[in-house]
Amino acid sequence: MIRGILRRIGIPVGLLVVVSLAAPPHAGAQGGGPVGPSVFNPPAPPKMNARTEEPLDLTGYWVSVVTEDWRYRMITPDKNDFPGVPLNTEGRRIANEWDPAKDEASGNQCKAYGAAAIMRVPTRLHITWVDDSVLKVETDAGMQTREFHFDATPPANETPSWQGFSVASWQGLRPRGFVLPVVAGSGGARPGQEGYLKVITTDLRPGYLRKNGLPYGTKATVEEYFDSFTEAGITWLIVTTVVTDPQFMDSSFITSSQFKKQADATGWNPTPCAAK
Repeated sequence: MIRGILRRIGIPVGLLVVVSLAAPPHAGAQGGGPVGPSVFNPPAPPKMNARTEEPLDLTGYWVSVVTEDWRYRMITPDKNDFPGVPLNTEGRRIANEWDPAKDEASGNQCKAYGAAAIMRVPTRLHITWVDDSVLKVETDAGMQTREFHFDATPPANETPSWQGFSVASWQGLRPRGFVLPVVAGSGGARPGQEGYLKVITTDLRPGYLRKNGLPYGTKATVEEYFDSFTEAGITWLIVTTVVTDPQFMDSSFITSSQFKKQADATGWNPTPCAAK
């Protein structure tokens, strides 16, 4: 009967003999003592160091490559011009009231530079590690600073801000050196994908998805995926952004932004936010 139970839960029957022989004669008889690691009590895996175990090196300087939505990104769109953005009735009403002069006067000229929109702004990025668990992203457009916190949770009473609070994690990890199986006609084994960065941002101040007043509110969540690869000698950073806002949108707004890596800080030109 015991052998049948062991087989059903996936433990080899022979393992029972090994464990029994390895145990001290009086093991379990005394009670109260610490139980060491074993097949039934495996040791906890070591905590990952986000910096030293990074599957992608995202540090350095990057510049936006605008390949789509040119007229919404390179210039300020006209008022009431918001095709492709799933605004609900209330969101359209707010967008129709956009007044850049009013934003300037109230000190809200950075509304289109918050976490939900900053990766769509034509900009340069400077990415560095603050420490082993915080990755910092600076933009020269609007002079914004984002911090991605690994192994963290948003503080209970976080004050809303343009960049909010971002929780980061490496996803899709495989052991270094992992090789995908050989595929017929592929020319041999190929290195496996080592992972990508996922970032969830909350605690945002109300802002704009585009400069012409398309709103997102305090309930908005920004989900981002950062991936990088090198092709023809050029290293690319692809940022896929999913903005979900039950207050002003009927569905999520999804974009993909491209950046090209630079050798140095050439062209880095910090400029303040502009309402228009």
